Amino acid sequence: MNYEQMNNNKVYVYGQIVSNAEFSHEVYGEGFYNMIIKIERLSSQCDFIPITISERILREEGIKVGDMVALKGQFRSYNKQVEGKSKLDLTIFVREIVPKIENYPTNVIELSGYICKEPIYRTTPFNREICDVLIAVNRAYNKSDYIPCIAWGRNARFVKSINVGEKVILQGRVQSREYQKKIDDDNIENKIAYEISINKIALNTFDNDNIEEKFFVS
Repeated sequence: MNYEQMNNNKVYVYGQIVSNAEFSHEVYGEGFYNMIIKIERLSSQCDFIPITISERILREEGIKVGDMVALKGQFRSYNKQVEGKSKLDLTIFVREIVPKIENYPTNVIELSGYICKEPIYRTTPFNREICDVLIAVNRAYNKSDYIPCIAWGRNARFVKSINVGEKVILQGRVQSREYQKKIDDDNIENKIAYEISINKIALNTFDNDNIEEKFFVS
């Protein structure tokens, strides 16, 4: 993966591992496993975010349920077929376990990508402005990650005016959100969505070196 692709998508989180490792897949003989990390918000609520981690890192770091860990990686999307339908799975792909960064947010992500669907702007019953947007982020081997994001207030008003195909840079946090989906007249299913809550967003007119200096602790 080249330098630009590494900088397109960077995540740092610090939290507690709350699930055992479950085998996910194998690439070139190396196994990868899924776990869940619990990250506290300033509001005292928590996000429960899936992570994907290699057997090498698991073995070297000895990560287990209950451990507090800081990690860096990328927020990735994968299309999976479930009952004949395509489902977008989202996970933090762990690149390294790092020391906790003191006096720094426990959950921060930086993306540089392209608006790939028309933003959806709406207001809540309490007149809070919200805008949903899907960002396509380039990855190695001609792949892309499709990352759902949500903007609020002034950011929402800005996002709704951005055209499909324009490139943006954003910073925010990875969040989990519970919601209910109506299956039929008699059944409602509880689900969890994963998305980026946007703190800062701008049209990307910078080169990647400047982006890194402006937004991310290396």
